[in-house]
Amino acid sequence: MALHWIALMIILPFAGAFIYAGIHEYLRYNSQGKASYGLVYNEETGTTHVTGIAEDEEAYDPEDFDPNDYTNPEARTGPEDADRDKS
Repeated sequence: MALHWIALMIILPFAGAFIYAGIHEYLRYNSQGKASYGLVYNEETGTTHVTGIAEDEEAYDPEDFDPNDYTNPEARTGPEDADRDKS
């Protein structure tokens, strides 16, 4: 019988989070209407995240991703940067 309680204690937090997310999305749908979700690319950090997308915006397409477009502020590749590191 104790095994049933252990399984219930493991599953209960996930079930609670799922129910909470469902209620939250239902209330959002009632107040704002249908939403479009998709990936959004942040050029400053080079990361993507899932968020609501406005009707006039376009979602991030992984096929169009070019890793060379990401500008890492910590990476220095120019010759002036090498001179700066020596001093």
